[in-house]
Amino acid sequence: MKTLKKLSLLQKRRWRIRKKINGTAERPRLAVHFSNKNITAQCIDDEKGHTLVHVSSIKSSELKANTESAKTLGLSVAEKAKAAGIETIVFDRSGRLYHGCVKTFADAAREGGLKF
Repeated sequence: MKTLKKLSLLQKRRWRIRKKINGTAERPRLAVHFSNKNITAQCIDDEKGHTLVHVSSIKSSELKANTESAKTLGLSVAEKAKAAGIETIVFDRSGRLYHGCVKTFADAAREGGLKF
């Protein structure tokens, strides 16, 4: 269990990042969330408050929160975004460091054709 200090620092990091990142209809925000068991990602238009594309490992029995699943979901979100007409995005890593699963997910989304 995370301590209160770690949680407050994580929340401060999230707020600091969200001040700078804003998604529009032309360039939505790709928000990624990693829990201990699952990965969720969604493309969000912040001006209207709508989710344009959503991908999750929750309903899949073989996908978990690891780098192989991150790569699979990164390719999946890129495919769905391309189908929805989204070419460029703003990447929101939700205060997490850019390594491991986050980096694998972002590289797979780039590989799928999204431009950051």
